Amino acid sequence: MLYPYMTLPDETEIVHSEIIQKDGKEQVKVYIERPIDGGFANATCWLPDYKWEDIKGFSQKDIDYFSDIIHSGAHLFFEFARNGGFENNAANF
Repeated sequence: MLYPYMTLPDETEIVHSEIIQKDGKEQVKVYIERPIDGGFANATCWLPDYKWEDIKGFSQKDIDYFSDIIHSGAHLFFEFARNGGFENNAANF
Protein backbone atom coordinates (compact mmCIF):
# COMPACT_ATOMS: atom_id res chain seq x y z
CA MET A 1 0.00 0.00 0.00
CA LEU A 2 1.16 3.54 -0.75
CA TYR A 3 0.25 6.53 1.39
CA PRO A 4 0.16 10.16 0.19
CA TYR A 5 2.83 12.41 1.67
CA MET A 6 2.89 15.63 -0.36
CA THR A 7 1.61 17.21 -3.55
CA LEU A 8 3.81 19.96 -4.98
CA PRO A 9 2.45 22.99 -6.89
CA ASP A 10 3.48 21.42 -10.24
CA GLU A 11 1.27 18.37 -9.45
CA THR A 12 4.22 16.18 -8.46
CA GLU A 13 2.97 13.54 -6.02
CA ILE A 14 5.19 12.07 -3.31
CA VAL A 15 3.90 8.88 -1.70
CA HIS A 16 5.44 6.22 0.52
CA SER A 17 5.00 2.58 1.43
CA GLU A 18 4.37 0.94 4.76
CA ILE A 19 7.45 -0.46 6.53
CA ILE A 20 9.01 -3.15 4.34
CA GLN A 21 11.39 -5.74 5.78
CA LYS A 22 14.14 -6.04 3.18
CA ASP A 23 17.64 -7.45 3.57
CA GLY A 24 17.06 -7.80 7.31
CA LYS A 25 16.17 -4.16 7.96
CA GLU A 26 13.21 -1.80 7.91
CA GLN A 27 12.90 0.16 4.69
CA VAL A 28 10.43 2.61 3.23
CA LYS A 29 9.86 3.06 -0.49
CA VAL A 30 9.29 6.69 -1.51
CA TYR A 31 7.74 7.04 -4.95
CA ILE A 32 7.59 10.33 -6.86
CA GLU A 33 5.44 10.94 -9.93
CA ARG A 34 4.72 13.99 -12.07
CA PRO A 35 2.33 14.17 -15.03
CA ILE A 36 4.04 15.05 -18.31
CA ASP A 37 2.88 15.04 -21.93
CA GLY A 38 2.16 11.46 -22.84
CA GLY A 39 2.52 9.94 -19.36
CA PHE A 40 4.44 10.44 -16.15
CA ALA A 41 7.94 11.17 -14.92
CA ASN A 42 8.72 8.94 -11.95
CA ALA A 43 11.44 7.87 -9.54
CA THR A 44 11.82 5.66 -6.49
CA CYS A 45 13.99 6.31 -3.44
CA TRP A 46 14.56 3.65 -0.76
CA LEU A 47 15.07 4.75 2.84
CA PRO A 48 17.17 4.60 4.97
CA ASP A 49 19.83 4.13 2.25
CA TYR A 50 18.58 6.99 0.03
CA LYS A 51 19.08 4.67 -2.94
CA TRP A 52 17.47 5.98 -6.12
CA GLU A 53 16.18 3.69 -8.86
CA ASP A 54 13.87 3.69 -11.88
CA ILE A 55 14.37 7.40 -12.59
CA LYS A 56 12.46 8.35 -15.73
CA GLY A 57 11.79 11.88 -16.95
CA PHE A 58 13.41 13.78 -14.06
CA SER A 59 16.60 15.83 -14.34
CA GLN A 60 19.44 15.62 -11.84
CA LYS A 61 18.29 19.02 -10.54
CA ASP A 62 14.84 17.50 -9.88
CA ILE A 63 16.37 14.52 -8.06
CA ASP A 64 18.54 16.84 -5.95
CA TYR A 65 15.42 18.82 -4.99
CA PHE A 66 13.50 15.65 -4.11
CA SER A 67 16.50 14.36 -2.15
CA ASP A 68 16.36 17.49 0.03
CA ILE A 69 12.65 16.90 0.72
CA ILE A 70 13.22 13.24 1.54
CA HIS A 71 16.26 13.89 3.77
CA SER A 72 14.42 16.56 5.75
CA GLY A 73 11.38 14.33 6.26
CA ALA A 74 12.98 10.88 6.59
CA HIS A 75 11.89 10.50 10.21
CA LEU A 76 8.32 11.34 9.18
CA PHE A 77 8.33 8.79 6.36
CA PHE A 78 9.24 6.09 8.88
CA GLU A 79 6.73 7.26 11.49
CA PHE A 80 3.92 7.52 8.95
CA ALA A 81 4.87 4.17 7.40
CA ARG A 82 4.64 2.46 10.81
CA ASN A 83 1.24 3.95 11.59
CA GLY A 84 -0.77 3.89 8.35
CA GLY A 85 0.16 7.15 6.62
CA PHE A 86 -0.24 10.82 7.45
CA GLU A 87 -4.00 10.69 7.95
CA ASN A 88 -3.65 8.14 10.74
CA ASN A 89 -0.89 10.25 12.32
CA ALA A 90 -2.41 13.71 11.88
CA ALA A 91 -3.76 13.84 15.45
CA ASN A 92 -0.18 13.48 16.72
CA PHE A 93 0.95 16.76 15.09
